[in-house]
Amino acid sequence: MSDDFLETGEGDDNVLRLQASDAHRGKRLDAALAGEAEGTGLSRSRITTLIKQGHCTLNGASHTNPAVKLRGGENIALDIPQAEDPDPQPEAIPLDILFEDDELIVLNKPAGLVVHPGAGNPSGTLVNALLHHCGDTLSGIGGVKRPGLVHRLDKDTSGVMVVAKTDQAHQSLSAQFADHGRTNDLERIYTAFVWGNTKTQFTIDTAIGRDRANRLKMAVSKRPDAREAITHGHKLRSYGAQDNPAICKIACQLETGRTHQIRVHLAHIGHGVVGDPDYGRGGRTRANRFDEATKEAILAFPRQALQATTLQFTHPKSAEIMRFDVELDKQLQELEAILSKQ
Repeated sequence: MSDDFLETGEGDDNVLRLQASDAHRGKRLDAALAGEAEGTGLSRSRITTLIKQGHCTLNGASHTNPAVKLRGGENIALDIPQAEDPDPQPEAIPLDILFEDDELIVLNKPAGLVVHPGAGNPSGTLVNALLHHCGDTLSGIGGVKRPGLVHRLDKDTSGVMVVAKTDQAHQSLSAQFADHGRTNDLERIYTAFVWGNTKTQFTIDTAIGRDRANRLKMAVSKRPDAREAITHGHKLRSYGAQDNPAICKIACQLETGRTHQIRVHLAHIGHGVVGDPDYGRGGRTRANRFDEATKEAILAFPRQALQATTLQFTHPKSAEIMRFDVELDKQLQELEAILSKQ
């Protein structure tokens, strides 16, 4: 990439310039620009969108076809508008920051915090909090000044999350999560309290898709649109009668990352998560094995007893292996203390 490939244009916009050479002959316009822009944090998808929006000129004339094949010798210029302000507004919501640098932020999300604004949750979300916390340090993801979400946790699931602050970090982290750690160092481990006595070690390999009866829920499915889902688990401790435990504390390692994956998979094998209002049914009979006070405390637990306790990934810039382990949150510690008395 030449030193003057990225330059300042009129106002605050930047301009990407490329003099196509013989090496570019036969390449798509967006691919050629993306190759030259490597390392700038500008993704190919963003370049493609800008071309379609009319921000590109080819030999001085406006050009909107990102798929056109180059012949070599063309003069190409692509205007890069400054990132727009996001629709969600910054809000001063406290965050438990585990690590932060110019590329990313790692945090310990509390239960009850929705990750992204949506129907029923227009504000008060993690995104609103990050917009306030990060401020001008967000360089823009896809042309918008926003945090780059590469994975999510359910509202009532607590634990470790990583969020990108730059387009380049977002691309790198997204690729790691898409690969599910199969050829990289990504690792995600959750701790859960579940009904019944699980096997010491187990693997659940069943596809997950939308529940036909309730589109807001997921379900194990054999339909063509269902997606591969694999969860590995092992038992950490059991509670209740030694020969027939009513509840187990387990660790689940994700090989894939589907919506509600752990909750759906555990319910599928008859070990729903304690407190899960959607998938954790069947616990009341098992709770009867405890004394009345313990039983009532367990049944009154206000959320799914699930937390992302370990997250490992490769830093998108330094290539350092980053690993974060957190203790159980206060609610889960209290639940464990109650169970440990049995």
